[in-house]
Amino acid sequence: MLKEYADIFRRVLIITDCALMGSAFFLAYFACRHMDRFFLSGIYFLSAYLWILPLSMALWGWFLYALRMYNAFRLKKTGEIISIIVRSAFLSFVIFSVIAYVCNIEHISRLFVGLFFVVTLLLLILEKVSLILFFRRLHARGFNFRNVLVVGTGARARNFVRYLDQDKELGLKVIGLVDEDPMRTGAVIQGHEVLGDLSDIPEILRRQVVDYAVFIVPRSSLGKIEPGLRQCEMVGVTASVAVDLFNLKFAMIKETDMMGIPMITFEVGPHNIVDLLIKRLCDIVISSAALALISPLYLAVAISIKLTSPGPVYFVQERCGLSGRKFKLYKFRTMVQGAESRLKDLLSHNEMSGPVFKMENDPRITTIGKSLRKYSLDELPQLWNVFHGDMSLVGPRPPLPSEVQQYDPWHQRRLSIRPGITCIWQASGRNRISNFDQWVTMDLEYIDHWSLWLDFKILFKTLPAVLSASGAK
Repeated sequence: MLKEYADIFRRVLIITDCALMGSAFFLAYFACRHMDRFFLSGIYFLSAYLWILPLSMALWGWFLYALRMYNAFRLKKTGEIISIIVRSAFLSFVIFSVIAYVCNIEHISRLFVGLFFVVTLLLLILEKVSLILFFRRLHARGFNFRNVLVVGTGARARNFVRYLDQDKELGLKVIGLVDEDPMRTGAVIQGHEVLGDLSDIPEILRRQVVDYAVFIVPRSSLGKIEPGLRQCEMVGVTASVAVDLFNLKFAMIKETDMMGIPMITFEVGPHNIVDLLIKRLCDIVISSAALALISPLYLAVAISIKLTSPGPVYFVQERCGLSGRKFKLYKFRTMVQGAESRLKDLLSHNEMSGPVFKMENDPRITTIGKSLRKYSLDELPQLWNVFHGDMSLVGPRPPLPSEVQQYDPWHQRRLSIRPGITCIWQASGRNRISNFDQWVTMDLEYIDHWSLWLDFKILFKTLPAVLSASGAK
């Protein structure tokens, strides 16, 4: 998966560079047309120069690639990036001039060609430096990292940890190690703490935010890691096993390569990188457009809440997202102030089984709150959570941390995908489901059969369910 992410990023970077070259071409041409009346540069019609664009793209692309612009891009220093772009510009210009001379091409405006190469150079430098600064800012704030639990403390495991610590471009952060010997718990290896032994893996997965588990153990210990692998599978954590000791091929198991170490990866949940990127792009576009379009309704709801009951407009609550990450969920307030402190007095009226609370006529709900809940208007602020990346439009509902603490191990797999505003259970009748295990089963069904088309079907089914107030509580 990591290699796929790197390949996709490299392709996006190349496509973006080509687009910038195209933009520079047309900017240079129209600038020359405008300046022609003053400089008499003899600029011809656009059709006479179109052949320059694909040739220049090929030359620039070749030299940028040959000078390793796209290899380990995020690790490069600003000076190195500028140097590569300047050298590519110079070499491309020289080769282009030689081709034009050999082919005896005379109808070329030197002003246009020079301006085209200069604008291309400036745009590429601006793009690359902006990206580097953006990634550094993300890393400085702790974003764009995936948490890795390394199971094993031998020489191979230590080398692997060292590689991850050195190569920050991978976006992987080691959160700790697991050793076979329980007596080594608390020891520090390669600058990372041993969090426990093999039997502690279930508790570690519950206690820590783990996106990826890597098992690097001796051949003699391979038989001991099966419970740990099963636990990762149960809670929805992707796991890889280093198999540089032997060569195995299993159906439905993906073979990968990480830092030269062959591995077999047991992928759980959606793992089509392109589809996931499209899903995230759709989330950003739809949520931003929706926030803009419904702003009058948004304002009207906010004013009605403020006028009808004392307290803030928003209800902000900590929830658990992808892999158990905690985030602030926003909703319009539909209950009286201090409603959470009164929950313990109402637990006997809970209509849901399991670690979740639902009540038909909750006395804490305000008059306006009943209407907002009936048509799910209270959830409109969650579009900001979607835009920010904490949630998706479609996905399992984000649970409370206190609920997660009560989960059975198989319930945790709900957290293996980004939570959403709606999912199968809501499109199928919203709160008519009263059994928590049934609710989780439907969420896992969504995770196991996820596709972009399924997301669109759920969105289309949710809309009439909300408008008809079907199953609302």
